[in-house]
Amino acid sequence: MLRQHKLRGFTVWAAIACALLMVIPTSAVTAKGIKDSHVLSTFGTHKYQKGFRHFDYVNPNAPKGGKLRDGGFGTFDSLNMFSIKGNTAGHIGFIYESLFEGSLDEPLVSYGAIAESVSYPDDYSSATFKLRAEARWHDGTPITVEDVIFSLTAIKQAHPGYAYYYKNVVAAEKTAERQVTFKFDATGNRELPDIIAQLTVLPKHYWEGTDADGKKRDLAESTLETPLGSGPYRVKSVKPGSTITLERVKDYWAKDLPVNVGRYNFDEIEVIYFRDRTVMLEAFKAGNIDIMIENSAKRWATAYEFPAVEKGEVIKEVFETKNPQGMQGFVFNTRRAKFADPRVRLAYNYAFDFEWTNKNIFYNQYTRTSSYFAESVLAATGLPQGLELEILEEVRSQVPEEVFTTEYKNPFSDGKKDARKNFRTALKLLKEAGWVTKGDALVNAKTGERMQAEFLVRSPDFERVILPYKRTLDRLGIKVTINTVDTSQYGNRTDKFDFDIAVSGWGQSLSPGNEQREFWGSSAADRDGSRNLAGIKDPAIDKLIDRVIFAENREVQIAATKALDRVLLWNHFVVPNWFFNGSRTARWDIFGLPETKTPYGFSPRTIWWQDADKAMALRGN
Repeated sequence: MLRQHKLRGFTVWAAIACALLMVIPTSAVTAKGIKDSHVLSTFGTHKYQKGFRHFDYVNPNAPKGGKLRDGGFGTFDSLNMFSIKGNTAGHIGFIYESLFEGSLDEPLVSYGAIAESVSYPDDYSSATFKLRAEARWHDGTPITVEDVIFSLTAIKQAHPGYAYYYKNVVAAEKTAERQVTFKFDATGNRELPDIIAQLTVLPKHYWEGTDADGKKRDLAESTLETPLGSGPYRVKSVKPGSTITLERVKDYWAKDLPVNVGRYNFDEIEVIYFRDRTVMLEAFKAGNIDIMIENSAKRWATAYEFPAVEKGEVIKEVFETKNPQGMQGFVFNTRRAKFADPRVRLAYNYAFDFEWTNKNIFYNQYTRTSSYFAESVLAATGLPQGLELEILEEVRSQVPEEVFTTEYKNPFSDGKKDARKNFRTALKLLKEAGWVTKGDALVNAKTGERMQAEFLVRSPDFERVILPYKRTLDRLGIKVTINTVDTSQYGNRTDKFDFDIAVSGWGQSLSPGNEQREFWGSSAADRDGSRNLAGIKDPAIDKLIDRVIFAENREVQIAATKALDRVLLWNHFVVPNWFFNGSRTARWDIFGLPETKTPYGFSPRTIWWQDADKAMALRGN
């Protein structure tokens, strides 16, 4: 499953994905399924028993107070995270609550938040949640079953991504006081109870009302009106495109719930936006923002040796996690005929010299991605065997033969000799696919069309990566352009699939499920705004996705995911990029951090706090 809001990040579909891998205690399991449990599960075991006081990775006595000044990249023009329109402001998810809340020290287990318990039958055909009597909106109004039912309908109508994600949830009804039951259109899908537990609950009375101008509110539209929430923060102030400040709700109804004790410690969180990451770094050095999460290997290697670091006033630290490393890559738009042949796509991979790039541009900080589920038990390795092979046999006639005969490996280059060999292989593949060289141009032998490719990117950081790649592609006769656009343009163009090659990625969890349809499913390929950027329409992949979703047990889930991974790789839908297993951070030394690290998520905004003594010593405030 793809956990969308639990870390309350910058985008609707967060890069961090989480999983549920636990079972309910024996006492909660009946012959008819799960009854009144405080915890949700798919497979595995869970850590926290009913009545637990707080998560182990928080400081339950963390002081409240202070202000966290955060940096945001790009811009924003909306406070509505449920509309496909506009760019949503950072951390707006902090104003909301969901039915259940995820844990960061287990491979994604969730515990009751707005809902105090869950029940569901052993065929997973429905899920029933009991709401807490004390749950309140910021205006003091109780959170009701009617709010929950409204939220499901409104969110599905407002955003096609959510409609797709929740498409198996076909009904919601009030079945008792403070009790709501969701009905599913399929049985055997173990993750559906958790998918609906992630539902962000919205206030029906607010969204069915009117704004200050008397205009009816519409969840499908972007807006800068401050929304009503029920979470730990509310919006304090907004400067569109520039800053947003959230303030902690002092009488937050859920502050003493076990899932929230020791969390949400800053009185204010301010997000300051920058259109250039280098400018953001300079603002950090000047003390205008408090924390940097660095995404550039070059900056991390060269730009963080400044006086405050040498004095110990700024602390550099890498926080590693155990989450899978999803695929990031140069994504081909296979809707365009020139990229329809997998041999063409593979030729582009042979033209990319990762080893040179890693050494000369990345300071050897990265590992090449060779799986859509890298660094996890779900990644395909070696040749298929056992249960994975049995699953693949069901689609043998529909997948590349290499799936069965050859372990997937990216092209490798250890110098000029390998680079020349890879170049010749790329030319050979292009020729086999019907592209020939005429003069200095690569053209289609039948149509005479020249091979051209626009790389669509949203950060100047990628230009220095693509430029050396461009030189190799130019030598092949491919006319390459690099188009760096702002976040809004990038979103608009990728939502409409108006690109040749885009730089994008898919976060993964240890328990993949319905989101795989959104990533690779045929039904998502032509739906504007879907995550199926590559335009994949493949019956075999659709079958493998269903095997993942409807896995009867963990063994089948792992085997089916490996099979899916292997088939995706051998279709060459992307030129795989690279990953760094952790978050490179620099912070001014004004924070307190829990002693226990969080292996399944990095969340400084929710579990750190301001150390008043350190802040006074460093800044006098």
